[in-house]
Amino acid sequence: MNPLSATRKSLAFILAILAWATLAACHNTTAEPSSAPRIGDTATLDGHTSQDDIESGSLTLDQIVERGEHLFTTSFNTLDGAGRPETTDVSPDNFRPARTFPDNFNRISGPDANACSSCHGVPRLGGGGDNATNVFVLADGFHFVNFDGGEGDDFQAHTLRTVGNERTSLGLFGSGYIELLAREMTEDMHAIRDEARKQARDSGAPVSLPLTAKGVEFGTITASPDGSLDTSRVEGVDPDLVIRPFMQKGTIVSLREFAVKAMNQHFGMQASERFGDAVDHDADGMADELSRGDISTLVIFQAMLPPPGRVMPDHPEARAAAQRGEALFSALECSTCHIPELPLNNPVFTEPNPFNPAGKLQVFEVANAYSVPLPDGGEATGLRSGPDDTIMVPVFTDLKRHSMGDILNNETREEEMVPTDQWLTRKLWGFANEP
Repeated sequence: MNPLSATRKSLAFILAILAWATLAACHNTTAEPSSAPRIGDTATLDGHTSQDDIESGSLTLDQIVERGEHLFTTSFNTLDGAGRPETTDVSPDNFRPARTFPDNFNRISGPDANACSSCHGVPRLGGGGDNATNVFVLADGFHFVNFDGGEGDDFQAHTLRTVGNERTSLGLFGSGYIELLAREMTEDMHAIRDEARKQARDSGAPVSLPLTAKGVEFGTITASPDGSLDTSRVEGVDPDLVIRPFMQKGTIVSLREFAVKAMNQHFGMQASERFGDAVDHDADGMADELSRGDISTLVIFQAMLPPPGRVMPDHPEARAAAQRGEALFSALECSTCHIPELPLNNPVFTEPNPFNPAGKLQVFEVANAYSVPLPDGGEATGLRSGPDDTIMVPVFTDLKRHSMGDILNNETREEEMVPTDQWLTRKLWGFANEP
């Protein structure tokens, strides 16, 4: 053999071996990660949002909404603070004997879920839910509903109807507009109340004034010269004249109140603004499970969900049928309560709500209320300009409670002292996409 040829073959063989070794080394070498991996059981939340960062403008709207959506879709676990072993609802005296695994979940009295999106996802994120996701309102006040007459049932014999009021999970689209309409109606009625007091004081005699907000009549209020009020003729709203536009009975004033309550009831995630800073109220080993900033991001995410749209059928016959139905809806006076449009003076959403109850972030607790214009959702939503630069919001409700007769007087438990036969007029926008 030619020595030069043999040398070349040997060199080629060596180079081939080196190439294979290099490829093998590259194949079996793991690149350094950009951050430490999560190994084992870890919390789902990466951290918490400071309310100061929201108020100061350190966070953009997109960042706030992204964080709120993350909270809405997070499947909370015990390392986040999920579970409430020694507490029930959000009332002051809400303690119970410890309930740990396997009694840490209860489909009736809660906690009963892991994520907001578990129940609010039809037709997409932020929507409603079907019957499988129904909630049992007021049942979270029981220690552990078991229907055995024991401690968990408050030592009483109960049925599903007596422990709570079963409700579907409603869609949240357009809820920012709903809250703003309610605020403006509340402000209108408070102005009438204050005017009645002024007239009574100036005249030295009782003064009665009709309560009307956005064309909706809420009865009459009477003020005495000493400033006291007679609310016996007030209709469809609580004596404090605060419109509570959320829940089927009209018992929740704001998205924030709803969020704080729902986080506790369904997941056992407790907000510091309600249960105290650095306080492990539910004895699960975790304090400050949700910061004020966390709740604010969740509220703003929900408020920014676009309003439902209206899509008419393409087929001429179907479109004509829908138009006849709309005319009939008006002729039968359904629209008297299901008012097709309510005027909104200002579409800028501010957080917190000035009418928040105690235990929810108050206006005086923040240096700067966060403000953001609400999305109009495009032409399909039906939002249009109204008189005096208002925006006409097609909600199909009057945001008023009505007595609905014996057939709908079908519950045994009162919510927030609302008579069992009274219901808030159902908002019909988005109705076609809800179960």
